[in-house]
Amino acid sequence: MPITVASRPLGVSVMPLENRREAILRIATTADRLGYEAVFLTETWAHDTTVLLSEVAARTQRIHLGSGVLGVWGRSAATLAMAASTLHAVSEGRFILGLGASTAQLTEGLHDVPFETPVKQMRRVLTQVRALLKGDRVPLAVATGARPLRLNLPPTPTLPIYLAGLAEETIRLAGELADGWFPFLFPYARLAEGVALLNEGASRNSRAGHVPAVCPFIPAVAADNPADARNGAAWFLVFYMTSMGPFYPKMLARQGFQKEVDAIVAANPGRDSAVVVPPEAEGLLEQLTLFGTPEQARARLTPWYAAGASLPILLLRPNLSPEEIDFTLSAFRPDPPARGGYP
Repeated sequence: MPITVASRPLGVSVMPLENRREAILRIATTADRLGYEAVFLTETWAHDTTVLLSEVAARTQRIHLGSGVLGVWGRSAATLAMAASTLHAVSEGRFILGLGASTAQLTEGLHDVPFETPVKQMRRVLTQVRALLKGDRVPLAVATGARPLRLNLPPTPTLPIYLAGLAEETIRLAGELADGWFPFLFPYARLAEGVALLNEGASRNSRAGHVPAVCPFIPAVAADNPADARNGAAWFLVFYMTSMGPFYPKMLARQGFQKEVDAIVAANPGRDSAVVVPPEAEGLLEQLTLFGTPEQARARLTPWYAAGASLPILLLRPNLSPEEIDFTLSAFRPDPPARGGYP
């Protein structure tokens, strides 16, 4: 289903802490009305995202909708393919299947599944899902003595599959097998390095020159008062540096931001302390988030496009009021449509 796109297309998503169904639906329908290109919903420990995306499809007209992301541990490849094919039909071709490794805590602590060799698991699941969507029999990897089946549904071989990941081998895998890449808390100054890894992966299977869409999730806060907007962006950064385990701090340290990470951690010793991003970490705040008045916040999108982002995805704070949702989405409203199609 081809649709027109903005000259600087934008997507939108919600932080996993947002579990209010009506707020999520308001974000999706408002984004559809304002010309956003896509809305992505993640699955963590709350709603079944595939069910919620069906409701989004029924309430919207033109916006693409996708999972951003579904973990490769909580559902079988067949279940993922059935859900994707069904959402493709329900949305009249607007669905994008986003997959990712999720986290060890969520995989083991909720799904009771060992979190082992995540890249191998992503490769297996992505390969099996792709085969099933093409109408082929599933390439069995575990129950190899069984008779492999295919879906009793019309093939959807062009349904886009995006892959989330920050490790180098995961990014190469996205280049090799996926149509898009979802980085998160990935500095825009390093996006070119990510694109190089995508190219390395693409060269593995004769896809050289085919670079998946680069769709970074970016914490985004707009307010009439610039200080309020910066405080909101700082909350995002402090939360992920101090409350979500060691993965993101270690990843940013490897990318050359050890000093900034250490400064943020030192300035926020406890959960009850005030959120602080000290001056020596201001550069990291600029590299990872969008904030300011509507004019300032939109201007901060420019380096992301310049760095190679195909579709920046705004990550909204949890617990926004309806008025704050409308203000934020209006502040970042995409440019007028231009000719073309996405993805």
